[in-house]
Amino acid sequence: MIVDDHTMVRKALAHLIGSEQDIVVTAEADSGESALAQLKTEHVDVVLCDIHMPGMGGLEAIRRIQARYPDVGLIAVTAEADAALARSVLEAGVHGYVTKDAPPHELITAIDHARHKTRFISARIAQEIALQSMRKNTDPFDALSSREQQVLMMILEGKSNQFISDALCVSPKTVSTYKVRLQEKLGVSNDIELLRLAVKTGRIVFSE
Repeated sequence: MIVDDHTMVRKALAHLIGSEQDIVVTAEADSGESALAQLKTEHVDVVLCDIHMPGMGGLEAIRRIQARYPDVGLIAVTAEADAALARSVLEAGVHGYVTKDAPPHELITAIDHARHKTRFISARIAQEIALQSMRKNTDPFDALSSREQQVLMMILEGKSNQFISDALCVSPKTVSTYKVRLQEKLGVSNDIELLRLAVKTGRIVFSE
């Protein structure tokens, strides 16, 4: 199953994967919610899931698929080679992490690993993780838990507390608690300061 909110990306991935003799794309979904609904009736061995999607998002979808369908291999596909995000995704239980600009053979290799429940990380992401571990000044966002990383991404996307509450299936009070923890760990006092820190550390880059 390929899960991505962009139709062209899904079709391109399906074409690439479909060229392999022993791999068949049996389902596509444009959101985490749709993927979970289809998995109730559709049997698949591996799910390729984009990380940044509307609704619950890819990370939460991966968490729920892993919890409900532990026999399914999971591969995160993303345009970003972010070490902190990679750790959150790996903690969620994925078997593969591949960037969208990776060579085709890396994706096929990741699928093979996921089918056998072993791990494969795209070379670009592995390099970023290694480089970050060597840096003297650690990223303040590294201190966040995987769940806090999820909340952070939605805050930076401008989502409301109610939206985050619905997406993560938690109460608005719990969302507020996560936000307080975020602020304490990062040394900021509001969302504006959080945004400034994200820009300063390169977590958000504005294109010209």
